[in-house]
Amino acid sequence: MVPLASIGVVFGLVVTGVPLELMGILGVLSLSGLLIQNGIRLVDTMDTEIATGKPRFDANIDSSASRLRPVVLGSFTTALGVISLFFDAFFQSMAVVIVFGLTFATMLTLLIVPVLYATCMRVRLDEVEGKAQG
Repeated sequence: MVPLASIGVVFGLVVTGVPLELMGILGVLSLSGLLIQNGIRLVDTMDTEIATGKPRFDANIDSSASRLRPVVLGSFTTALGVISLFFDAFFQSMAVVIVFGLTFATMLTLLIVPVLYATCMRVRLDEVEGKAQG
């Protein structure tokens, strides 16, 4: 997810016309940590549901739906808190990086992580409640 967040970061820097400075690079590091945390929470929820006996396909869908609100609210409250730094000359680059990168990457996290999980773990469509598993 971290490399895909660079799309949002570059878009934000170009739209606002803010150069990438030292504080912006520190913002990229902070953004990386936030994205990794969101991904880990989502995958952990999937693994927990699978461990309770839920079929893997259903666990993937259900955990993505159940983690939607916490991931979105956590990311957007962080982005809203950083918006106040847009008007500070020293922290402007960091604010742009975090707000645009986090907003873009949050949407990608909720879409790409379940798809990557299903692909890497070879989850099949027939692995649903009431059908044969194997």
